[in-house]
Amino acid sequence: MTDHRYDVRMNLMLMRHAKSDWESDALDDHSRPLSTRGTKSAERMGEVLRDLGLVPEIVVSSTATRARSTAELARLSGGWSSRLILEPDLYGASYLETLRIAARHGDAHERIMLVGHEPTWSQTVRHLTGARVAMRTGTCVDIEVDLSRWDAAGSATSGLLTAVLQPRHFLR
Repeated sequence: MTDHRYDVRMNLMLMRHAKSDWESDALDDHSRPLSTRGTKSAERMGEVLRDLGLVPEIVVSSTATRARSTAELARLSGGWSSRLILEPDLYGASYLETLRIAARHGDAHERIMLVGHEPTWSQTVRHLTGARVAMRTGTCVDIEVDLSRWDAAGSATSGLLTAVLQPRHFLR
């Protein structure tokens, strides 16, 4: 039987922002905040990821209010010591741009998380793993990427989907 794990483990986590508040019609898309449900989901996912041992070493978030809030709430509620970087280029990025952003921020970290938006996240998962994943709000995936270092992430073409976690499965 073939072992599908790679010699060097580099994990890319993609978390879609939690549910946003569509009641805020006066705000532009970039400024939309989280809804009450979104806040609860982001907090719970932070705890779930901690409990599963899937805490990223670094979190890179889109600057959109709903993404930034999701990243901050997950980190705080999960007690993560991860550094948070706000990356304007994640808002509206393609899946190839997303991989370049991972390359730019990955450094020597083995597990990094990007917090952002659809449809880019499902496209990135499909590109790396071939899987079709419903990246509903608050969903987090973990992908073991076939890389020996992050600066090569821009050309990554294969990975193993190791987790798909949706907040609706964990809310109390």
